[in-house]
Amino acid sequence: MPSIAEKRRAFRALHERGCFVIPNPWDVGTARYLQHLGFSAIATTSSGAAWSLGLPDTAVGRDGMLAHITTIVGASDLPVNADFESGYAAWPREVGESARMCVDTGVAGLSIEDSTGDPNKPLFSLEEAVARIRAARGAIDARDPEVMLVGRAECFLVGRTDLDETIARLQAYASAGADCLYAPGIRMREQIAKIVEAVAPKPVNVLIGGALGFTVKDLAALGVRRISVGGALARAAWGGFIRAARSIAEAGTFDALADAVSFAELNGFFRQNLERRRP
Repeated sequence: MPSIAEKRRAFRALHERGCFVIPNPWDVGTARYLQHLGFSAIATTSSGAAWSLGLPDTAVGRDGMLAHITTIVGASDLPVNADFESGYAAWPREVGESARMCVDTGVAGLSIEDSTGDPNKPLFSLEEAVARIRAARGAIDARDPEVMLVGRAECFLVGRTDLDETIARLQAYASAGADCLYAPGIRMREQIAKIVEAVAPKPVNVLIGGALGFTVKDLAALGVRRISVGGALARAAWGGFIRAARSIAEAGTFDALADAVSFAELNGFFRQNLERRRP
């Protein structure tokens, strides 16, 4: 297994050229299967982790999420980016402390959102948000400057669809020390292209949470450096589970189980994985 330092160097190198997909597992099994498929890095998903615990997104506290991130980091040989929500704190100093604790899990990167969770004031002011990014950067650098910081502008997710505001926030986060910029909720090619141009040469992450008509090749052509799917893989898995369970509960039929992966295939994968990981 590569060392934490090796993972961090490899992760940073991935952002220097080209375009890669960073899928989001929600447990040890999914992390190991994504590595098996040949992905270069993985990222945690706060929503997927929460649902696996029977909780809604954002309901897992900092300690619980740090424990989850630690588990995912230890489960895979790949670099891991932590979906660290809004840093589990409001004030910059506390965000910095959270970032330090996240770095200590062994992650290669972590993201900090500018959302507050308050519907009456859904985003931190730009001044507040910049101070939070700067605090996270300082805490990361004190531990290991190789760890990447992702600055997230949540404007489109809270109904503030002024692209100029989103770009202004991303540029400010880049100036405050964010290595990669991310505006979830952006769906139009023209919007993606404008963001890529506005924050260049910093890399841009695009979220694909559904069938939006994009391919990896399309996004690479727009200058996107990395593509994540957030909780979409978890939702896809839940979709299969819910359809099968409902068919049994409501119709008394088992036809939906025909889509299940065979026991032999799944158990065989995990048996081989276990043998490979043994010292």
